[in-house]
Amino acid sequence: MPRRPVQKLKRSAVKLGPFELEHPAVLAPMAGITDSPFRRLMRRLGSPIVISELVSANGIEHGGEKTIALLRFHEEERPVGIQIFSEDTSLLCKAAQKIEKLGADFVDLNLGCPVPKVVKRGAGSALCRDPIALGKLLTELVNSVQIPVTIKIRTGWDATSRNALECVRAATDAGVRWVAIHGRTRAQGYSGEADWDFISEIKAKSSIPIIGNGDLATPEMALDRLKSSGVDAVMVGRAALRNPFFFEQVHALWRHENYLLPSAERYLEILKTQRLLFEEAYSPRTAMLQMRKFLAWFSAGYPGCHDFRRKVFSMTDFEALWQDALLFFETQVRDRDLRFMAQPFLMGGHG
Repeated sequence: MPRRPVQKLKRSAVKLGPFELEHPAVLAPMAGITDSPFRRLMRRLGSPIVISELVSANGIEHGGEKTIALLRFHEEERPVGIQIFSEDTSLLCKAAQKIEKLGADFVDLNLGCPVPKVVKRGAGSALCRDPIALGKLLTELVNSVQIPVTIKIRTGWDATSRNALECVRAATDAGVRWVAIHGRTRAQGYSGEADWDFISEIKAKSSIPIIGNGDLATPEMALDRLKSSGVDAVMVGRAALRNPFFFEQVHALWRHENYLLPSAERYLEILKTQRLLFEEAYSPRTAMLQMRKFLAWFSAGYPGCHDFRRKVFSMTDFEALWQDALLFFETQVRDRDLRFMAQPFLMGGHG
């Protein structure tokens, strides 16, 4: 399909805190999605840094088996950050220290989660309602470890309280290394459009790296937003679930090169790779459940995807489903129209 020209950007490495990245698009942390197998796949497919799904610092303190499992990572993932959340400063510090001992490259504090069960406890987005108190928390957290501390926030609590700039200043004073900003308020959840103009205003007044996040459906859109907003990098969530080749495509555009659309053979290759990664990390049943989700996401928008998704979640013979999946992607990818990639996807959440 015709490729429109992309305005030229610097080809140099992207500096984020102590890390030099090959290009300025990174995978967003997503609950229930960015586990170690998926992070490994995304590193292989070009995300220059990865971050875990959010992990409860309270759960780490209690030593729950499922929570501790979320802290595991593979050497292949580096640089890798572990994202934590809690309303309790002391537990956040203890969790960060454990993460440091495990050898993670940085710790990321979730200050953007809008989920009611999280914010009702005073965690997630709720911690940004008071930037002064937030600054004290961040100072303690930064001082508790030697590895970098980063944060992810929203533009504010609601339309009358968009205080992201105050939160960024508090983070800067505390020694936080970068701030990722999702361009919606907590009240918006994942509805409406991400406000990139506001993100741009914050970047213009900030002295630490800012990563912009929200509504980046295609690689071209990601680099357009990067240039127009002036942010240091962009963070991509949902689009990577529909297009697993998103980051390598951004990398090509960053080098001022056109990218080739992935062949059916490449789709089949990464599906087989992801299955192996899941089977390496999980029990057969859990690996199957995880693979079902990704088959559904990767197929979204292709002709026949609705019927295929019904098969994904109803067939009990996984080997038969797997053969159907390979046939589906081989058939649909060869005869595709990718205009659907720019349409809304997974609007219930996930970056």
